[in-house]
Amino acid sequence: MNEMVVMKLVKDAIWLVLLLSAPSLLLGLVIGLIVSIFQAVTSIQEMTLALIPKILVVFAAVLFFGPWSIRLLTNYTYQIISNIPHYLH
Repeated sequence: MNEMVVMKLVKDAIWLVLLLSAPSLLLGLVIGLIVSIFQAVTSIQEMTLALIPKILVVFAAVLFFGPWSIRLLTNYTYQIISNIPHYLH
């Protein structure tokens, strides 16, 4: 296995991590921004008001995007396992 193969595997793994985490992080960011604007407008400075909606939305995103995430992970794993003979040359 040469350096180019290792670099491609690392690049693909990093890209996969970014793809898998993006929906939850982006939805959490949007909800956090909405709650922050709501808190600024109403002058409510309750910390749980900012935390609970983000937790619920991230949990819902994980449930909603779960099948897609599993599919990506299994495809990546299958690709790595099926290419093991090529990596040994």
